[in-house]
Amino acid sequence: MAAAARRSRGGAVVLGLLLLLLLGLCAGRAAGGPLRYSVREELPHGAFVGSVASDLGVDPRRLAARGARLTSGSGRQYLELELGRGALLVRERMDREALCELSPSCFLSLELVIEQPIEVHNVEVEVLDINDNAPRFPRQDYRLEISESAVPGARFHIESAQDPDVGTNSVQSYQLSPSRHFALDLKGFQSGSKLLELVLQQPLDREQSALQQLVLTAVDGGDPPKSGTAQISVRVVDTNDNPPAFDRSTYTVSLLENALPGTLVVKLNASDPDEGSNGDVIYSFGSYTPQKVRQLFSVDPHSGEVRVNGTLDYEEASSYEIYVQATDQGPVSMAGHCKVLVNIVDANDNVPEVVLTSLYSPVPEDAKAGTVVALMSVTDQDSGLNKQVSLRIPPGLPFTLNSFKNSYTLITQGKLDHEKAAAYNITVTATDSGSPPLSSQKVIHVDISDINDNPPHFEEPVYSVYIPENNPLGALLCTIKATDPDVDENAYVSYSLLDGEIEGLPVASYVSIKSDSGNMYAVRSFDYETLREFQVVVQAQDAGIPPLSSSVTVHIYVVDENDHAPQILYPTSTNTSAALEMIPRLAYAGYLVTKIIAIDGDSGQNAWLFFHLVQTSDPGLFRVELHTGEIRTTRKLGEDSAPTFNLTVEVRDNGEPPMSSSVAITVAVVDRVSKIIPDTRRHFKSPSNYSEITLYLIIALSAISFVFLFTIIGLTVIKCYRYSLYGDSCCAGFCGVRERCPAELYKQANNNIDARLPHGLKVQPHFIEVRGNGSLTKTYCYKACLTAGSGSDTFMFYNTCGPTGTTGPSAVMTERHLTGQSGQSAQNLIILKNDSITPNEPKHPNPDWRYSASLRAGMQSAVHMEEAGVIRGGPGGPDQQWPTVSSATPAEL
Repeated sequence: MAAAARRSRGGAVVLGLLLLLLLGLCAGRAAGGPLRYSVREELPHGAFVGSVASDLGVDPRRLAARGARLTSGSGRQYLELELGRGALLVRERMDREALCELSPSCFLSLELVIEQPIEVHNVEVEVLDINDNAPRFPRQDYRLEISESAVPGARFHIESAQDPDVGTNSVQSYQLSPSRHFALDLKGFQSGSKLLELVLQQPLDREQSALQQLVLTAVDGGDPPKSGTAQISVRVVDTNDNPPAFDRSTYTVSLLENALPGTLVVKLNASDPDEGSNGDVIYSFGSYTPQKVRQLFSVDPHSGEVRVNGTLDYEEASSYEIYVQATDQGPVSMAGHCKVLVNIVDANDNVPEVVLTSLYSPVPEDAKAGTVVALMSVTDQDSGLNKQVSLRIPPGLPFTLNSFKNSYTLITQGKLDHEKAAAYNITVTATDSGSPPLSSQKVIHVDISDINDNPPHFEEPVYSVYIPENNPLGALLCTIKATDPDVDENAYVSYSLLDGEIEGLPVASYVSIKSDSGNMYAVRSFDYETLREFQVVVQAQDAGIPPLSSSVTVHIYVVDENDHAPQILYPTSTNTSAALEMIPRLAYAGYLVTKIIAIDGDSGQNAWLFFHLVQTSDPGLFRVELHTGEIRTTRKLGEDSAPTFNLTVEVRDNGEPPMSSSVAITVAVVDRVSKIIPDTRRHFKSPSNYSEITLYLIIALSAISFVFLFTIIGLTVIKCYRYSLYGDSCCAGFCGVRERCPAELYKQANNNIDARLPHGLKVQPHFIEVRGNGSLTKTYCYKACLTAGSGSDTFMFYNTCGPTGTTGPSAVMTERHLTGQSGQSAQNLIILKNDSITPNEPKHPNPDWRYSASLRAGMQSAVHMEEAGVIRGGPGGPDQQWPTVSSATPAEL
């Protein structure tokens, strides 16, 4: 009945514990903890553990669809998930004693992985113990030899039984078979001792009973309870009534943890006052000495020496207790017991470890000295001096270490510069005070944060940009590039134009710059003839706080393009009518028909002009000079020549690609040149067509021309007056040769022109400015006579001193033909010339020649002479090169 009552109470206790466990699992799950289940050990395969789907609140089909699976950190899988029901089942029979040995609690940790999306749930399964193991004694048969001289109350030790189960399923009580001489004392068992004591209650009488058989039963607290038995055989022997006795009951020994196997720990000494075999002592481990101690130490059975048998570790166990018994060899052996307490002395066998507690990274580069960068602590599993650790860092770093007990701070001690070092890998070395010392290292990575302490720097000190004129709007001029050694927003550079004016207009009306890339674009199309160069200032500014900036000057040069076609000033034609020129029917070969006057708004080679005869009604009759634009006859006209000839002259510049203009000319052949009122409309240009600077130049040149002309007229009049005193000619004695009066020559020269002048038109002589390489000397006198009949574009020099055909080595005058509107050959015109004449040799134009051409066009009277004064002398002679001289009459101004 008592056993039934105990089993009933044990079942109730177990049931209560199970209910409390289930409530705790539910509460833990409600709080969002892991899934907790419990399962009894030794359940067969397929046994139900719990419903995972129900606990997660998920449809079991969803678990299957999402590929739910169980994973375990251990090698064996004791549980499995049935996807059909969402249930946790037993996959393999579990033995709690094999899994957790003697641990009071045993848990299996699993992970439930659900995909799409991925979810991970922790699953803890407690393996509950069942009473599946019966108590077992270390030996099934105990043999005791008790001397008959043993007195009542003598105690004999019996090893207790062991039960792998835990809790109430372990050994709870012992029972001894009924005996008149012996009883079982359980006080030591109840106080936690591993030994049972068999107490002699009545003296033994070997004569009455030499051998007694006892049965010792160990009963656990399971339901139903299980038990184990051991046979105790008591042999009553004759008198060996003194057990061996150690000189000390407890031996205390200190031993270095690095002691090698075989090192002597202690030499035990036990003595037995009996004689003979009753006094012979054998040493051995006590039966209750742990197995771990038996592996680390050994006892010599005869000498009692305890030696090291394994590897010791102070950090694993700082002391060991060794139970040694000494047994005599008497007929009835007796044993004495002692305890050896071995204290392990620490050896310096563990390296110190640096633990980084806090790291304050990044550190601003302007951080002051003493700024805390990191907090560290040091641990060393050794003890004593071996545990005392010091830290150090490499020299030359802007950091240092401060210590306080076992804590250290890494602080700054120098100036930091992000541009020189953006980060530091600081090696912290920890060294203990052991012998020999041990050390370890830890690398701390410290980033240095940037501050805005560097302005942008341009790649070039000055930028020069060359942009062809007539560029499209938005054309890329150049890319301004500036770099900033800072980082992040401190290195972000934006570009802008500084305020300024160009030709009275703001800079932004000429160029623009993209703030993020530095690309500079043209806001307008540039014209080389209007603006040849200008400069702007670009500022590069970073995005730091406060921002830093720098500036650079950009010089922009406009490159000339061939964008102006030659402009024909004379003669001009319209879309409906051609320019009209007249030549006499008796014109000789090389007769100057007219001269094409053209200018080009470009400069340099783009302004070099070439003249081509592209179309003519009589290809062999006319030719045009390549550089001068003079149109001349190639042969004498015949009596049966056509009355008119149509010519088309093209003026082409030297640009790439070249541009051209053309003029249509109608050449009329007449028997007598009729009087034609000069067509002033052909050259009249509105002042609005000229720029303001051109107007100023015209006024200046006109004033200079007037002064020079009046000076020449005055000098000529004075000289003629003086020489007239010596003869009846106005210029008598000037050259030592008597000549006709220039008035007569002038009259003769205009005999063929009078027919072309309108009736009643008076022609007055005009004086013009003459520029060239020739020089006027007092030996010669020149008078310029300009007629209205020349079409306002012709003047002549008359040689008033010698005959037309004067030749000789000393002659410096060479006959030349000048262009004439009427086609008249001026045989008496001369130009002073000392230089050699090189035919077809182009010369660079005077930079100001275009202004002279414009001036001549505005004043309706112009003549072009080359800089050296080279003018064609007749058919087959040298050609005129680049025009450099212009003149105008006062009336035209």
